[in-house]
Amino acid sequence: MARRSASLLAIATIALLAAVAAAPRSQAGVACTSSYSYAGLADGAPGRAVTATITPLAPPQVAWGHVAAWIGVGGPRMGPKHTDAWIQVGFSGFYGGVTKLYYEVARPGVAPRYYELDAAPVIGQPRRLAISEIRGHRSWWQISVDGKAVAPAVHLAGSHLRWSPMATAESWNAGQGRCNKFSYRFEGVSVATRRGWRKLTPGTIFQSPGYAVRRSGASFTAASR
Repeated sequence: MARRSASLLAIATIALLAAVAAAPRSQAGVACTSSYSYAGLADGAPGRAVTATITPLAPPQVAWGHVAAWIGVGGPRMGPKHTDAWIQVGFSGFYGGVTKLYYEVARPGVAPRYYELDAAPVIGQPRRLAISEIRGHRSWWQISVDGKAVAPAVHLAGSHLRWSPMATAESWNAGQGRCNKFSYRFEGVSVATRRGWRKLTPGTIFQSPGYAVRRSGASFTAASR
């Protein structure tokens, strides 16, 4: 998966990096040479929905930047004329073990927007998340949490049956060459394609150095090593 902009920090970047600058180097973990690291799966075919129950298994240990665990569709240069376009929902994690439930939208030609859904989700509590194309409305997407729509529908031009659903955890270390630590459980990861619902069938497995994916049927754990 191509690197994305650090839009998860659109709200908190300046304050966060100022605080972390004073953190002891021992908190920074082992070396991670890439700014972005991933542990997760992308389906092998375009889809019209993705759903999963995601559980944060432990508070994140973030030395620089952020971590996250999310489901979504789209990505960098996947919109019209190679613009960035995506929609995702999941957990984000920041310095000090802070965890949020969020969603993010990148519309073609517009800077990505980060929206907070729950300022203090409970560590260890699963949340059922879904992103689905609205039936009868091509390229319009709806985000749901625990079976309820939580945001206005989003139009992403040209996205109908073009993007492969993803379920992944990520770390962005702000170019500091260090690994942030996370542990997330993804259960019942399913996608809807033109042939109906099925479990996510990996076309790509993301497993950056320092991180691991442990699969079991339609579920997996994504965690730092």
